[in-house]
Amino acid sequence: MLDEMLSPVIAARLVDRGHDVVAVKAVAGLIGRSDEDLLVEAAAQERIVVTLDLKDFAVIDSSWKAAGRSHAGLIYLSTVTFPLDDGFVGAVVEALAAAAESDRLPAPDGAIFLRRVS
Repeated sequence: MLDEMLSPVIAARLVDRGHDVVAVKAVAGLIGRSDEDLLVEAAAQERIVVTLDLKDFAVIDSSWKAAGRSHAGLIYLSTVTFPLDDGFVGAVVEALAAAAESDRLPAPDGAIFLRRVS
């Protein structure tokens, strides 16, 4: 599940490549919900959350672990690795596709930083 700050174009391109991806911005009932609510929904759907919001999701992840709650995983994007420029969408699509196709997605309750494809 792509967090709200990420373009639904990323999801559409990944779906075109055969991946099951949902963008928050493309689902009216998810738009504007809190990060905690988003993780609850993603966990219910067994979806990994992809986000630029490390600060908030890391706190939520820690809180969930302390409470014994589970989620499908978190993928953090860094603007150092993925600058917010004209190449952002394409670079994120390539990196997410590569991670999925090479089985480098986070384990349940795990978190990773997405690596750029060379």
